[in-house]
Amino acid sequence: MTTAFDTSSSDRDEQAALWCQALAEGALAPASQASFDRWIADPENARAFDEATQVWNAMEEVSNLPELIQLRRAALDSFGRASRDRWPRRIAPRWYWFGAVAACLVMTLMLSLVLLQDPAQAYQTGLGERRVAMLEDGSKLSLDADTRLDVRMHKDRRELTLTQGRAKFDVAKDPLRPFSVTVGDKIVVATGTSFSVEILDGQVHVLLYEGRVVVLDRASHKPVPQRMAGITAPDDQLLPGRELVVAAGAASQALVEEADLPQSLSWETGQLNFDDEPLSTAVLRMNRYSATKLAVGDAAAASARVNGVFTAGDVDAFIEAVTALAPVRAVPSDGIVTFRRK
Repeated sequence: MTTAFDTSSSDRDEQAALWCQALAEGALAPASQASFDRWIADPENARAFDEATQVWNAMEEVSNLPELIQLRRAALDSFGRASRDRWPRRIAPRWYWFGAVAACLVMTLMLSLVLLQDPAQAYQTGLGERRVAMLEDGSKLSLDADTRLDVRMHKDRRELTLTQGRAKFDVAKDPLRPFSVTVGDKIVVATGTSFSVEILDGQVHVLLYEGRVVVLDRASHKPVPQRMAGITAPDDQLLPGRELVVAAGAASQALVEEADLPQSLSWETGQLNFDDEPLSTAVLRMNRYSATKLAVGDAAAASARVNGVFTAGDVDAFIEAVTALAPVRAVPSDGIVTFRRK
């Protein structure tokens, strides 16, 4: 599909609506994809596009409800009457899309009053898909593949819930509106900082890049006790450059380790960087990017170490490297490749 837009237009809402429609119709041609990538790199364009997709998704999810059918008919009738009164019969595409966006926004507002929908906004990625989004407060979200994140913005707090996958948060500073990410029975609290949270193999990983965060037990709201090199950490707050790992759904002490920050961010550019990582967790991270699933068949294979940088989704290269460098073999069966000790 080839799509060409007037990117010099100052109407971000119109551009966002056009891109939303184009992407909904199918994959973009390479030239159009490059144009879209340049356009959405602007934070204001990204915000407008996110709002447009919210309207689009809301319309898709409830398009057959009687209340919406009636509202849509009334809104379009009203828009049509206004068009006939104000503009010539042949409406320029630019004004058509401006009106369409306005009509969608009106319908969304009316729909929210009628249906009293849950205020949570869901951000989700599929296999091999990554996503960047901006929240209304200026905070930036980076979602890894196969991730689900729910966001609720309130006047006095910002509440997010990660149910699967991994996400990085660049939090806009606002001391009066705490920013929290709930993961199972743990809560990560920050006011203005940069950190990531990941659910992996029954554990919660919290990696801090800048600022400070505190990890709380959801039931008691007390800080999760930390240990580093066998010694209880003197500070309940996680410090920059460190990663906290704690079992999800269990009252246990968290392990804190020094982290390689540049390496930890490789997934944002489509690379998976493993440094002496157990095969068991490396497989889980690879599985976020490919329909061909990997599995580990025994404890010996699970503990094998993986080293190297791999393109996300390149399962063949991963299998070739692991079987060449570790004492394991790959056994394919029914679409699943299982690693077993040699």
